[in-house]
Amino acid sequence: LRGCNGFPLKLSGSSLTCFSTSPPHVKTYQPAPAKRRAPKPSEYDGTDCLDVCVCHREIIDKIQQRYNKTWMKAELRLKCNGFDESIITQSNTPVGSKLVYDGEKKRTLVVNQDLFNMFIKKHPFSNKIWDTCSVVGNSGILSDSGCGKMIDSADFVVRCNLPPLENGYEKDVGTKTNLVTANPSILFRKFGALTGRRRPFIDSLRQYGSSLLLLPPFAFSGNTAVCQRAVYAIEDFEIPLQPVFFNPHYLQNLAQFWRSQGLKEARLSSGLMVASMALEFCENVHLYGFWPFSNHPYGLYTLTNHYYDDKPAKKSLHSMPAEFDQLLQLHTQGVLRLHLGDCKADGK
Repeated sequence: LRGCNGFPLKLSGSSLTCFSTSPPHVKTYQPAPAKRRAPKPSEYDGTDCLDVCVCHREIIDKIQQRYNKTWMKAELRLKCNGFDESIITQSNTPVGSKLVYDGEKKRTLVVNQDLFNMFIKKHPFSNKIWDTCSVVGNSGILSDSGCGKMIDSADFVVRCNLPPLENGYEKDVGTKTNLVTANPSILFRKFGALTGRRRPFIDSLRQYGSSLLLLPPFAFSGNTAVCQRAVYAIEDFEIPLQPVFFNPHYLQNLAQFWRSQGLKEARLSSGLMVASMALEFCENVHLYGFWPFSNHPYGLYTLTNHYYDDKPAKKSLHSMPAEFDQLLQLHTQGVLRLHLGDCKADGK
């Protein structure tokens, strides 16, 4: 190991010092050990020490960054186990299982055969680790960002709440999709709860190809039927999308984990949920479109609420600024990377 000034580094306890070596034929003088004391200002000019201290600091920063990244992922795996439990499967939720709605703790549902048949057979993420993952939110900060190619370059791309990817949005948000979430509120508001014509819903899904469609039928009891109708529509129209269900037990554990990190809110956003999943099954997690404020962080100009519209956000159970603060801390610690600037400025 060599220090910043070119000399070998010697680790002694918690200190990091520089030393030089003499040719083997020269006998060096070795005085008797003396008690250590702080050097007087007149004994050195501080240059070599400064070089070593700077190098020492850089090494510690890298070690701390790696430790934080490893610790965070290990804690998530231990407390939440997204690899096995984030999605309901026929393996982890057999017929007769009792599901507790994670948003209504006193309400339960027993799994019957019809419901069981909707579950995917095996967990799609078990024992899979991707190198890079893009998790894409829908903030207006993505408008004219030119981040599309960078987003699509990831091995696995996650998108939130059925966002539009076509008609000119491709250059800013990309098109590659491996998993996309659907909030039941969108199914009610935009597609009439799927009680009438279903083709508009199906047509909106075609842009996501053969990705996973992640639904939360067991968050609240009012979500169950509409999510089931979404599955029926996908099956009836025989499109390649694969519907899967959030496991309410996993979401309860995830909420408890984030509370232990200081996040006190009624319910996590779907963006934080899938970002948490990505931290388990991805080595390097990149977040785009996670910006909860109305002004751009650099240009300070006004942003639309979403990159595709400026409809005001409805009063919700989520605390977006508080969630963003948590994500920013993870960015600072090197656990994930938040992209807030213009991707075109990076030449990508």
